[in-house]
Amino acid sequence: MYELNFPSFDVRVQKGKEFVTIYDVIRKKWVKLTPEEWVRQHAVHFLLETKQFPTSLMAVEVGMEIQTMKRRADIVCYDSQGNVLLVVECKAPEVKITQAVFDQIAQYNILLKAQYLLVTNGLEHYICKIDSEHKTYVFLEDMPDYKSLKQ
Repeated sequence: MYELNFPSFDVRVQKGKEFVTIYDVIRKKWVKLTPEEWVRQHAVHFLLETKQFPTSLMAVEVGMEIQTMKRRADIVCYDSQGNVLLVVECKAPEVKITQAVFDQIAQYNILLKAQYLLVTNGLEHYICKIDSEHKTYVFLEDMPDYKSLKQ
C-alpha cells in the first residue's frame, strides 16, 4: 500500500481467498483493503492515538440521506452529549483534493452540523473550523486534539 502522511500504527491485515482485509477497530470487523480504506484507517488511528479521540465517540461510514440520495460520511466524531464535533472525508491517495471534495463534505455538514471538517487523501490534509453562526470557516494548520475540541 501507499506511504501516507500520517503517523504509523499497528496495522492488522490478512489475506483472504479473494482479497486482503484490514481490521477496523471502530466497526470491530475486517473490511476489504482498498486505497480509500487504507487512508480511512490511518485517519482513524491518527484521531485515536495522536489526537486522543475516544473510540466510543467515533463512527465510521455514517449513513445519511441528502435530497433523497443515500450518502455515507467516512468518519464522524461526537462529544459526550452526542453532538457532532468532526466530520472526516477520506479519498484514495491518487484522488486530488478538489473543490468537489469540499462541496461533498459541506453537503454532509448541512445535515451533521460539525464544528470541524477534515478532508484527506492521506498525503494532503485540510482542516477547517466552522462558524455556523456567521456562516464562515477558517483553515487550521493542524487538527486540534479531542480535549481542546470539547471546550
